[in-house]
Amino acid sequence: MVGVLLSAEAKPGLTPGSNCWRVEAATRAALVVDADAYFRVVREAMLKAERRIMLIGWDFDARIRIGEPGPDGDGAPETIGDFILWLADRRPDLDIFLLRWDFGAIKALFRGITPLTLLRWWRHPRIHVKLDAIHPPGASHHQKIVAIDDCFAFCGGIDITARRWDTRDHEDADPRRIGSDGKPYGPWHDATMALEGPVAAALGELARERWRCATEQRLPAIEGRSECWPESLEVQFRDTEVAISRTAPDFEPVEECREIEALYLDLIGRARRFIYAESQYFASRPIAEAIAKRMAEPDGPEIVLINPEQADGWLEQQAMDTARARLWEAIEEVDHADRFRIYHPFTRGGAPIYVHAKIMIVDDEVLRVGSSNWNNRSLRLDTECDVTIDAAGKDETAAIVQLREGLMAEHLGAEPAAVARAIAETGGLIAAIERMRGPGRTLRPYVKPELGKIEQALADGEVLDPEGPDEMFEPLTKRGLFRRLRRPG
Repeated sequence: MVGVLLSAEAKPGLTPGSNCWRVEAATRAALVVDADAYFRVVREAMLKAERRIMLIGWDFDARIRIGEPGPDGDGAPETIGDFILWLADRRPDLDIFLLRWDFGAIKALFRGITPLTLLRWWRHPRIHVKLDAIHPPGASHHQKIVAIDDCFAFCGGIDITARRWDTRDHEDADPRRIGSDGKPYGPWHDATMALEGPVAAALGELARERWRCATEQRLPAIEGRSECWPESLEVQFRDTEVAISRTAPDFEPVEECREIEALYLDLIGRARRFIYAESQYFASRPIAEAIAKRMAEPDGPEIVLINPEQADGWLEQQAMDTARARLWEAIEEVDHADRFRIYHPFTRGGAPIYVHAKIMIVDDEVLRVGSSNWNNRSLRLDTECDVTIDAAGKDETAAIVQLREGLMAEHLGAEPAAVARAIAETGGLIAAIERMRGPGRTLRPYVKPELGKIEQALADGEVLDPEGPDEMFEPLTKRGLFRRLRRPG
């Protein structure tokens, strides 16, 4: 992939060439939580585009709505498929590039009007749609990047696709939470980062490089724009530095890259007081090993992980939920102070909220957001991209505190001020959650299920969540969750 280039001084703990690719300046930055906010802001950002929009993703659904016209009546369509055509027809200098994982295209063939919209896109001279097949067998292109004029970018966990939209209220039976097929779906929690300035230009370079790998077409950089921020989006960070970390498997013409794994392990090892994290999965042996090491310390940090109650789909449940149970067992054996907890969010009516966000906050100093989960695929097999702000010793920690309190309040059905009081009075995240959780909108603790022999074998052998392309073809006796991590019995 793109070679190491250090254009800003690396912050302590963020090392280009090791746990990140670049450390770049952001003139403005903000965490965008849940797709209701994201779809509205991405619409606003694309309306400001002049030369280029790049949509790099795991999946797209042309039928979804990305926000309603603004109060001034911009006149643009609501669905992403028609919206992109509308933009291209009205902006003669604008090119739109859409790169999606090739396997996702198979699913698109069965999504109503999506193939017709794709055909209209392909026929337009300034809409360029390509499928990304540059990955090993069994791997996926999992990055979620939107780059606009090399001036503004999103990087995070939200796909512009079906069954993602929800508000931070996560209301039961929200009549707006209807899929493109007309059927309701359950509540969904997600997040992404909005970034302006040199870091957005770097993400634009990363998007262009991925486009080159997939299509052999080189795109020039866009220069001359510096003010691209959507007016409705509240700025949380100004003139800060942001690290970009990647995962890429060794697959021609892409060079292997494990920056994301290195940064996870470095941040777990760095934590002094706590880690607050949200992830779709907990199935990674290297991450579990790092956590177990900290739990074995007499004064290690407490770690709170927000997970969905179950993975989405039978295959994912066999791969991820069973691995989570086995890794929980192993960590529990050394966690004598009970400092590692997994919680699941639920609605007021008791429905599980699916957690798709990928967030990590360390000691209220580090904010990390991206596409990578706490599973093996994200560390070594799929293509991923995360961004990190390290605010240690700077005033920006106040913004990270506010974001963490807001996330916890969202899951506990409380006000952020109540979360702050509970932490101050109890002295820790776990104690505060235990005090505040209850009936209705709340966090519930993980309960390890009973696993059958087949489920244990699938999890222990990492059959459905291999640690890299080479392991896909190794015998089960040479791989597994417990290669170095002790397990009970």
